Amino acid sequence: MNHTRARLRVGIDLGGTKTEVIALDADGHALVRRREPTPSNDYDAILELVTRLVGEAEASCSVPRGDASVGVATPGSLSPSTGLLRGSNSVCLNGMPVKHDLEARLGRPIAMANDANCFALSEASDGAAKGARVVFGVILGTGVGGGIVVDGHVLGGHNGIAGEWGHNPMPWPRDDERPGHSCFCGRSACIETFLSGPGLLRDYRQRGGGHCDSVPAMLTAAQHDVHAEAALARYEERLARALAHVVNVIDPDVIVLGGGVSNIARWYETVPRLWTHWVFSDRVDTALVRHAHGDSSGVRGAAWLSVEATSTPFPHPSYNASEPTPTAANARLA
Repeated sequence: MNHTRARLRVGIDLGGTKTEVIALDADGHALVRRREPTPSNDYDAILELVTRLVGEAEASCSVPRGDASVGVATPGSLSPSTGLLRGSNSVCLNGMPVKHDLEARLGRPIAMANDANCFALSEASDGAAKGARVVFGVILGTGVGGGIVVDGHVLGGHNGIAGEWGHNPMPWPRDDERPGHSCFCGRSACIETFLSGPGLLRDYRQRGGGHCDSVPAMLTAAQHDVHAEAALARYEERLARALAHVVNVIDPDVIVLGGGVSNIARWYETVPRLWTHWVFSDRVDTALVRHAHGDSSGVRGAAWLSVEATSTPFPHPSYNASEPTPTAANARLA
């Protein structure tokens, strides 16, 4: 029997407000899944919660403690130069050796990747992009993120930032889009400021719309409000431009959308039609699809990631710079 295939996979999705656990069997069937509130601004309590959830999942599946493989999805990412977490909206995790400390508590190596990478891996493994060789996963929600999967494996990148699509500038900007809104990363006109849910609502309000406190409310308004319809049209054109950049760079087989804003059906018809204006090709066969696993994609991806758990320490052996220079963005996000 293939031990890796038979091993229980436990995934943890460590969010700012909730932490979710899932246990998958060898065929990807969920045996355990539940959520608990994430402790607020308490690093040790977060570590204790993750440790407890993993142990309870093993016990529920009658697996000896320490036998399951474990993967963790986090906001932010690990720095390859230090092994410390950066860019997390759970700010107490920033600058902390989260992976190292969880491995010490769990008594085994774990795999860790940001939530967008785990989303992409979930959809590539047994979701909307199953069977595709190169997959780009997009989260369109409160923020905007991206992840890349090639041949069933997350592409982390040499600097640990592969797929960080949301913090590039909106390509081919129009005059009325300059200079753009400020982003939390410290720059302006990031894709995230245009394509996040809050970005869509802000655009609607600033271009003549009324007050809407959610994207679903704006969609309802669009049935009789020309300003809401115009905001949706601007959004889909911007999404097409931003995704055309991705197609031009990595030429994926499939792009999968997730997050709350991904549930707008018109994107899947209009955006592929629009992006042909900017993709540097005579035709575009990349498929744009909606997620299959909904809000469970992140935690499922963490479980699939778990089989890649390694005890390789940071910095990675291939990293040669003895004095890595942090970028301004890293300094702001640490």
